[in-house]
Amino acid sequence: MAMEAPAAPHNPADIEITVTSPEQMRELGRRLAKLLRAGDLVMLTGELGAGKTTLTRGLGEGLGVRGAVTSPTFVIARVHPSLGEGPPLVHVDAYRLGGGLDEMEDLDLDVSLPESVIVVEWGEGKVEELTDDRLAVVIHRAVGTAPARGATPGSPETDEVRHVTVTGLGGRWAAVDLSVLSA
Repeated sequence: MAMEAPAAPHNPADIEITVTSPEQMRELGRRLAKLLRAGDLVMLTGELGAGKTTLTRGLGEGLGVRGAVTSPTFVIARVHPSLGEGPPLVHVDAYRLGGGLDEMEDLDLDVSLPESVIVVEWGEGKVEELTDDRLAVVIHRAVGTAPARGATPGSPETDEVRHVTVTGLGGRWAAVDLSVLSA
């Protein structure tokens, strides 16, 4: 079991959502975008292929940013400027970042983090020091769970199922109603 990050102050608000297709994951990202504002940090956790980039793609659509949202694995970070009045989206893949924040600042993203929405994949244990206020999104593949009605075990229908837990940490999220995400 992975070590838990120290809890940020305030009681976290949690919501769990079951997602059954990539399109639903994108839609969740679009809904999540409506709750985000400049300076927000979203930490995405989930195994390879869990849907982190798909969720971020929906976030980008919801925020109205420029450029296709793809996995930033080889560039570490990608900035998507807003096409309108909203904040830019900074999409970071922290998998190769060993030193956490210092390295993130060395990336010289040419954008002000406080004025951006920052989404970090593989950021656990690396970016928590950025802020006490963050949204933690954990995506679990429903491997070995009972198949959906009408689906056969091990079928693609079962493979698409994800359990997404969204936790708001810190004062920024204390009063935010995350239940709108499961609407």
